[in-house]
Amino acid sequence: MSEARSPLGGAVCQGEGAKVEELPAQGMVTLRGAMGDIADAVTAAIGLSMPSQREIVIAGDKAVAWMSPDELLLLMPHAEVQACLTTLSERLDGTHHLAVDVSDARAVFRISGAGAREVLARLCPADLSPAAFGPGELRRTRLAQVPAAFWIDEAGAFRLICFRSVARYAFDVLCGAARGAPVGFFPESDAV
Repeated sequence: MSEARSPLGGAVCQGEGAKVEELPAQGMVTLRGAMGDIADAVTAAIGLSMPSQREIVIAGDKAVAWMSPDELLLLMPHAEVQACLTTLSERLDGTHHLAVDVSDARAVFRISGAGAREVLARLCPADLSPAAFGPGELRRTRLAQVPAAFWIDEAGAFRLICFRSVARYAFDVLCGAARGAPVGFFPESDAV
């Protein structure tokens, strides 16, 4: 089996108030099905509880993200994807569902620093004020012209996922936004 690689080889840029870095390849499984039917299988496969609408449940290097009314994204170390899929297949045998390894189809970025919120606010039509978006919440939206999802991680930095095919574009627009002079719209709060 070939070694998993990130699309941009770990690209990094430092702006005035935020740093953008591409993270190493991340194990990801898309799971579709009726939420009530798949809940026990998710807990068995990844050891985490189900998120509510627009939430992400994170514990260490694993997470379960709500993506739509019938879709979750399970995140784990790349080496654990096959075991996760096997457990899901066994637990959901006879249940209408779809579980697919999408690790190689996605790119993951970390946006950190006091201006991280501002970087994303420049590119996404979502309310990113601390009162409207905090830890444990997930947003699926547009990043400039491409679909993306993001959340605030345990360290207070943002994690953003997009399709691998648009990784260079996403990185470039994130870096452009990070290089802009901080406006100071958001208080320097939870971003690291």
